[in-house]
Amino acid sequence: MNDQPTGPGPDPKVLRLIRKYGLEGVGDELEARWTHPENRTSLRALADSFNKRILRAALDDADVETITDDVSRLYALLDGAEGSRGEQTAARRRLERVGVDVETVRAEFVSYGAIRSYLTGHRDASLPETDEDARAAESRTIEGLRQRTVAVTESKLDRLRDTDHLQLGSYRVLADLQVLCEECGRQYDVATLLETGACECGDQ
Repeated sequence: MNDQPTGPGPDPKVLRLIRKYGLEGVGDELEARWTHPENRTSLRALADSFNKRILRAALDDADVETITDDVSRLYALLDGAEGSRGEQTAARRRLERVGVDVETVRAEFVSYGAIRSYLTGHRDASLPETDEDARAAESRTIEGLRQRTVAVTESKLDRLRDTDHLQLGSYRVLADLQVLCEECGRQYDVATLLETGACECGDQ
């Protein structure tokens, strides 16, 4: 699929950056790596890879010569993943001295949610069937454990009630499994999350 404008409304952040920096072919590469049937790359890894390309493009625009290791290290420092606060500050100042707008570049870094939105929303990509099968299998396992938890709890309560250790009328045991994504702050029923295959972190 060509990375052309999407029509009414803002284009996905990833698409805007691809066009801004002339990253022809990167969209195809992201899709191929994410949907590979045997060696799929995670969305987080794709986001890191894409962000390094953005950083390298910004460095090229400022005529800063770098090698791959330099870009990877600079990205880790700018992203806060590595280095002390002093090392991170030194890296930012070093880039600013050679004409790189560090704050703009950092603001252009994308999240894994932005990569997912671009791939699924703009390119209409989807995960291989094998991934869906894996989630379905785990969902069945979790549901079996949930039902067992309910059955064991009911058995224990009945025993306590029958031996006069517990006063309890007619009852039902409810076991509701929820997953809280700490990045987007949203809560999901585990079965629904496994069915959809992603949370809704969105285009950040």
